[in-house]
Amino acid sequence: MTRIAVIDYGMGNRRSVVKALEHLGANVSLTADHAVIADADGLVVPGVGAFGAAMTSVRAAGLDEVICGAAQAGTPVLGICLGMQLLFERSHERGVHDGLGLIAGEVTRLSVGALRIPHIGWNEVSFERRSPLTAALPERGAAFYHVHSFAVRPRDGADVVGTTEYGERFVSIVASGNVFGTQFHPEKSSTHGLVLLHSFVGLCAESAAGAPAAATRARA
Repeated sequence: MTRIAVIDYGMGNRRSVVKALEHLGANVSLTADHAVIADADGLVVPGVGAFGAAMTSVRAAGLDEVICGAAQAGTPVLGICLGMQLLFERSHERGVHDGLGLIAGEVTRLSVGALRIPHIGWNEVSFERRSPLTAALPERGAAFYHVHSFAVRPRDGADVVGTTEYGERFVSIVASGNVFGTQFHPEKSSTHGLVLLHSFVGLCAESAAGAPAAATRARA
């Protein structure tokens, strides 16, 4: 059974993510234990809230080093919502805060004009390129549930997998090697969200079994 560690740093949608992954048959640990995280077949970084507070909690528990170490060793990592933003180099939310630096780029406030912030609700995600994370989803895209006021700005356009329109066209799915992120909440996005999570669990199983690395396939 594929072992997924959901990183517990005290913020966000942890239980709903755990339940969704367990529903898909994964062996899930909600944990801050470094040994459990390092031994997992895949990591999920969840999150809801402020970037700076989240990174303070992550660093206080020493989770930044263990997450980055696992990612550099080839373990698939999936960031969800704020968890996706934490994967980037820095955020400009309430000051400037350094992130995990696993994906090059920054996080800035959505530019939505007269539209309401935060962006809350179901919205269509268009797929900009192929990715094993979205391979089982409709080719052109699918609707997912969003809740956010900030968006990631990847430095490398090759890291962009999906985009969404809300005042501006922002990046809603990223993949850089074995590191993935979704701005929306797949665990709250019904069938399509479960399909995406199932694909991630499959990538973790393949990586653990020594199959062709997700890091190579993610840029296919």
